[in-house]
Formats: sequence, structure tokens, C-alpha cells
Amino acid sequence: MDDNYQTYLNRVARMTLPESYRSQVQHIQESSKFKPDAGVRQPAPFPGYTLITPPAKEDTQNAAFYSQIETYQRSLLDLPINSDLIVPLTPASFHLTLADLIWDHAFIHATEKNPQFAEELNSCLGDLFAQYQQSRTKDTISISWQMLGLIVMPRAIGVCLIPKDERCYEEIIQIRRLIYQNRKLMGLGIEQHYHFTAHITLGYFGEIPPELDRIKFSNQLSELNQQWLLNFPEILIHRAELRKFDNMTHYYRQPNWTSLDF
Repeated sequence: MDDNYQTYLNRVARMTLPESYRSQVQHIQESSKFKPDAGVRQPAPFPGYTLITPPAKEDTQNAAFYSQIETYQRSLLDLPINSDLIVPLTPASFHLTLADLIWDHAFIHATEKNPQFAEELNSCLGDLFAQYQQSRTKDTISISWQMLGLIVMPRAIGVCLIPKDERCYEEIIQIRRLIYQNRKLMGLGIEQHYHFTAHITLGYFGEIPPELDRIKFSNQLSELNQQWLLNFPEILIHRAELRKFDNMTHYYRQPNWTSLDF
């Protein structure tokens, strides 16, 4: 399902164009992942498992990258828009999702049906990671991606990433293929739902007022993106970790859960 290298570059490049913002902003929707509570939006229950890079607060190797992304988030939140339009994520939780695994109703169903779900998921991923490591050459160089620009999704807004070169892209796609084509994982309910679009989510859409000037908002996003074009911070993808989440603000793991060092 995932794109080849050139198709990926072409697709995400289009997502950062002004005409894409104008189109996407027409279709934004309130996210169900945050719910109003006494006038403040709080994280709603949304449990699952995922494969991600270490969250920003734990990823000292990419401290400079996440510092820059936090600056971009502040610039976004400083736009003269309705204060409830964007619900910001805490910068400590910023991360790159390498593979969505299972979430929400599918997660609840799978874990209720199989009490050993976590152990089996961890064991199977561990086997795949060992298989992946054996396929890599000893002198494989680091995997670097860089920020391309702002992207608008139906219920969220973030920054999109592109690989430094084709090899950096293929390293990640290979892992995704191993995961999504594995029969044991399929049996656990793991399946691929989306094309890979590497991104760091900055926030989710909250209340979308009927009077929102969508053309003006899309122009503001386009202008903001133009201001960032002179600086493309890079992230070093040095580790992938199995993590669990109860909502979209905190990703945690047990000490014995598998991980993959690149």
C-alpha cells in the first residue's frame, strides 16, 4: 500500500501547497480525541498500541529538532484565530509514528478476546525486528528525515517530513512491510489502514465556529508555512519502540517491551 520513493515525495509536496490548504480547510472537522470539560478540552479515551520514535521528552538525540518544532507550534497557536480552534499537544509528547498498530474499538475487542495480546504482540514484533536487523548491512549509515512543511488533515494539523534520500525512505518502508504482511500480526488484528505520511502532529481541531473564515485561515497557514521554508530541521530516526497509549497525550512502555535500534 505504501508509495514508492518518488510518489511519496510528489504526494507530500502537494500537501504543503497553498491550494491544498484551501481545499483541506474546507473539510476540517472537530476531533473526537479531545472533549470539552468545564470549558477546557481534555483528552478523551482512545487506547491502543503503536510503533513510534521515542517521545520528545525522552529523545535527547533530537532535542534541537523538537525545540524547533515547538517553536513552530507556538507560531501556529499565535495566529489570530479562534482560541478553541486548535487543541495543542504537549511538546513532550511529540513523536513520529512509524507504524499504526491497533486502536480504539479494534484494540478493545482484541485485548478482551485475548488476555495474552500484549505478550504476543511484543514477541512477534521482537522476531520481526531481529529479522530486519539481519537484513541490514553492518555499515548502514543513519536514517535522517527533515521537515517539509505544514499539513492540514481532516481532524489535526502537523508538520510533514521527507526522507533525506531514497535509502532513508526504504529503511522505514521495509519495517512497515514486515509488520503489515506478517500473518501472526494479522491474526492479532494488526492491519494497514493508511499510506505512510511521516508527520509530527502539533494539535487537533477543537470547536470549529460556523463563522470561521476558511479562506482567511488557509491563507494564514500558507503564509506561516512560507516563513518556515528557510529552515528545514532534521530528525535522526535512531530507535523505534512499541508503545501503548490511553489517549493522544501520553505514550508509555514496559521495560521488557521490544524496540529496534537503527
